[in-house]
Amino acid sequence: MSTTCIVTGGAGFIGSNFLHMLAELRPDWRVVNLDALTYAGNLENLEALAGRPGYSFVHGDITKGEDVERAFASAKGSERTLLVHFAAESHVDRSIQSGLPFVLTNVAGTQVLLDAARKHGTQRFVHVSTDEVYGSLGASGFFTEDTPLQPNSPYSASKTGSDLLVRAAHHTHGMDCVITRCSNNYGPYQFPEKFLPLMIANASADKSIPVYGDGQQVRDWLYVRDHCEAILAALEKGKSGEVYNIGGNNEMKNLDLVKQVLGALGKPESLITYVKDRPGHDRRYAIDASKIRSELGWSPRFTFAQALPLTIRWYQSQGPWLQRVTSGAYREYYARQYGG
Repeated sequence: MSTTCIVTGGAGFIGSNFLHMLAELRPDWRVVNLDALTYAGNLENLEALAGRPGYSFVHGDITKGEDVERAFASAKGSERTLLVHFAAESHVDRSIQSGLPFVLTNVAGTQVLLDAARKHGTQRFVHVSTDEVYGSLGASGFFTEDTPLQPNSPYSASKTGSDLLVRAAHHTHGMDCVITRCSNNYGPYQFPEKFLPLMIANASADKSIPVYGDGQQVRDWLYVRDHCEAILAALEKGKSGEVYNIGGNNEMKNLDLVKQVLGALGKPESLITYVKDRPGHDRRYAIDASKIRSELGWSPRFTFAQALPLTIRWYQSQGPWLQRVTSGAYREYYARQYGG
């Protein structure tokens, strides 16, 4: 059976890793990448796929129906069409500065996609969400799929809204939808304003590393390749209407992570600079991923001890990439590759 997978936000961090994985594991699939190429979307992440048979790129915004229709037009002719939805405004700090772009992209954009997917008879819609929709945990316990949704930032509130729209599409229209909620990802191609690549870049350049508050916030860290494999499992084997939590089983305090990175790079802890805590900063996230382990047979293949050095080495080997992303020059790639 011929299969086309539409991937929204495929030029972003997790989306680009997912597309590289599909090229490796599902080489017979046609893939349509729909991305608006906002600040975090970088086609250089996918340079190895450009010109590959079966891969096509559609420059478009998920909030615009005409752009979404162009992506579906590129998927015509397949016996089966799947959609994996990564596209989102995703940075908490930016959402605190202005929540409206997050509502427009994450909420309205998701509804535009759902409407188009229903119209075109998409066989499965996988919505990639976040553990932040659950809010904050105390010193113990874990988020399960039944944990009440209690978002605490404009970003997580907008993701909660999109989750509920996907749920409604399944229950109201009978659409085949699956929701995944992951913990903090790390790995290649992550935009350098995010916590781990920012630490690596600053420490490598002997610049100060900003740490919010007391640095005791706890996050569960998940290597991006493990996350992508879990999404593929949900896409192919997940039960319609279900939610699957995806976690790395690796809780760590932010301050301890900073110290690990500094130790790996041979840099002094004196680079740590404590800054005023973020408003509404959730104290602890921790994922119970037993459902996806037991029902879909997925488990992370990489330990943190294995994947952190891989991640550090990747960023150290990508000086030109990092420079172009930091300076904004990466945006010129689209003009060179696609003529504007």
